[in-house]
Amino acid sequence: MALDRRGFLKSSAAGLTALGAYAFHPRPGLADYASLSPEALPEGVRQTAELHALDGKLPLIKRTWRPPNYETPVAYFDELYTPDEAFFVRYHLSAIPEVTADKWTLSLSGDVAKPLQFNLEELKREFPQTEMTALCLCAGNQRGLLLPPHAPGVQWGHGAMGNARWKGVRLRDVLLRAGLSAKTVEVAFGGADSGVLDKTADFVKSLPTNKAMDENTLIAFEMNGKPLPHWNGFPARLVVPGWAASYWLKHLTSITALTQPQDSYWMQKSYRMPKGLFPHADAFPTHETEDSVTLTTLPVNSLILHPLAGETVKRSERINLKGLAWDGGHGIARVDISLDQGRSWLEAKLGENMGRYAWRPWSFSFQAQTVGDQPVLARATNALGDTQPMEAIQNPSGYYQNAVQQLLLRVI
Repeated sequence: MALDRRGFLKSSAAGLTALGAYAFHPRPGLADYASLSPEALPEGVRQTAELHALDGKLPLIKRTWRPPNYETPVAYFDELYTPDEAFFVRYHLSAIPEVTADKWTLSLSGDVAKPLQFNLEELKREFPQTEMTALCLCAGNQRGLLLPPHAPGVQWGHGAMGNARWKGVRLRDVLLRAGLSAKTVEVAFGGADSGVLDKTADFVKSLPTNKAMDENTLIAFEMNGKPLPHWNGFPARLVVPGWAASYWLKHLTSITALTQPQDSYWMQKSYRMPKGLFPHADAFPTHETEDSVTLTTLPVNSLILHPLAGETVKRSERINLKGLAWDGGHGIARVDISLDQGRSWLEAKLGENMGRYAWRPWSFSFQAQTVGDQPVLARATNALGDTQPMEAIQNPSGYYQNAVQQLLLRVI
């Protein structure tokens, strides 16, 4: 799909200025940001955006206070592992207790031969520990950068994600110890957070049995070599690599094996989209209807980190692009760059492979041929051949925004 200059500018309005809102620094501070409000965001979001530091966190971009939803400034994505203190914060409920390790317990019940209960030390001692790198990404990431009308939900920019090393025990090992029955169709999970009002639906999510038994699904208690931060699920959380972060339940307290589909608001009503939009997504048959499916696998996507949108570059110097690409676990096969509004594409160089569930750095160097506006497009393709679309895949809640990013530089 080729775009003329006017079409390019119009279609890229939702994304071109977003990165330009943040000046790059390895350790950004309050003074490093001229603006936290990309023009593509809704007006009210732009007016209320600010940097704010939760306890134990560096200043993050506050999108909502109650419940706390804080976005990571993209400057931190220059690191392979997103620092714990800069990792994004996402909650659906507002009552978030300070859980202490010595008082925490995890119960396993339901359709099992032997109900179990563990404290943190027992969980660590009773099962083999494992570590893996995986991207945790909110399904609404980049929702706020969609062209109007804006979809409902937190109006995230690029920063509702983070890449980390997660250490814990395999959920499968715990389920096998309890003894699942052949009738089990789902495994449900509950956490310590709750609504302020009694009528607020508890945040309960479930996984199909095959995903719960996948060797990569973890009960994690460490992140980047340290205990989980409070705002990221201390003392233990679920890690479901390749799937949306809504399944990565924080402050995990209960696991329940089910012979019937989980009947909760968060499975039946929320985090759903029309059928067929992402055909290679993992199936969740017990939560599929004639018209809709529950979200599962992350689609292929990419992000340009450097240069920033609107940045001025010199025609006499080489321009070094740098970015990230990811998908739901098939692996990134290539990233291509277009310098002519999508008419032709050149292959970028892939960086370190930290595992199929981690993001993949990439780089590309070129020299502009003329002064003036220089469009840059980045498009990732995974091992299945899935490629980012040129335009956002529309759905009512603005989930999985993975359109090709379109950046405009000024060449002098």
